[in-house]
Amino acid sequence: MFFLSVALTFGTLFVLRSVLSNLYYSNFKQLYPLVDKIISLNNIVGFSLWQSVLVIFLFIFYVLLLSWGTTRKLTRIITGVKRMADGNMDERIQVQSNDEIGMLADQINTMAKHLQTSIQEERMATQAKNELITNVSHDLRTPLTSIIGYLRLIEEDKYKDEVELRYYVNIAYEKSKRMNRLVTDLFDYTRMGFGQIPLNRTSIDLVQLIGQLTAEFKLQIQNHKMEIELVPPQEKLLINGDGDKIMQAFENLITNAMRYGMEGKRIQVQIQREGKQAVVKIINFGAPIPSMDLPYIFDRFYRVEKSRSIDTGGAGLGLAIVKSIIELHEGSIEAVSNPQQTEFIVRLPLQ
Repeated sequence: MFFLSVALTFGTLFVLRSVLSNLYYSNFKQLYPLVDKIISLNNIVGFSLWQSVLVIFLFIFYVLLLSWGTTRKLTRIITGVKRMADGNMDERIQVQSNDEIGMLADQINTMAKHLQTSIQEERMATQAKNELITNVSHDLRTPLTSIIGYLRLIEEDKYKDEVELRYYVNIAYEKSKRMNRLVTDLFDYTRMGFGQIPLNRTSIDLVQLIGQLTAEFKLQIQNHKMEIELVPPQEKLLINGDGDKIMQAFENLITNAMRYGMEGKRIQVQIQREGKQAVVKIINFGAPIPSMDLPYIFDRFYRVEKSRSIDTGGAGLGLAIVKSIIELHEGSIEAVSNPQQTEFIVRLPLQ
């Protein structure tokens, strides 16, 4: 810009010199007194004053003219950054150019976008943390209140006989187990969410594992006046995973099917191969899951029955833990529900 301004200045002087010379000679009588005074002034100061003033003026003019576009872009950037600093993170700098100024504007816009995303994620994390504290406090307080109440009755000898005493102790014991299950589920889910659970991967025959699991559940399911049916493939389906974690995931799914499919009287477990994946379907024939709830059932603390307590429905962590375990094994899980049946479909990569 500097050298271009100098070149334009001297170019303009060269043109003006010819123009002024022609003007002077064509109007010699009128301009001679003015020119004579200018020459006298030049002799006093020791240099051509009018030419110096003209050179400085032209140079400043060309510098301002050439930098006007850059100055305007910088002004836009400064204005945009000020608005971002005032909290308007939706502001974007409208500078379209391929020079360094345009690159600077693009980088500022990218930085603002990332910062906006970070702020939104931080707000969501804060909201999730508050919801976590609220839900855990509520779910822990409910059984804890019952435990304290029954233990107070025992402490104050407010029971008729030993039978009633054992009844109070049994209730307190069951409530304590529910609290322990909630704390364990919460701890497991938190560790999985932060990726702090190492997987002890081995080669697992998924058909054998689920067959063993359904056999273990038979007595418990019969006590609920239900039955479980296993539909296995004719081949082994080997996966590379942590047997304990996979077992925990399917235990939660079968328990969930038993709890909410009781009206259907039976649970069906289907295992099959689809390409390079093993697909396991846990099907119950109870009441369907409302379509408005389906997208959220794997969210932590989400309950389809909003009014149910921990006594009837758990803390809302079971399916969230299942999803975390399956995703740790590079798999996926989805739920499909209609008036006839509800399916939880797990897909895991085969070896």
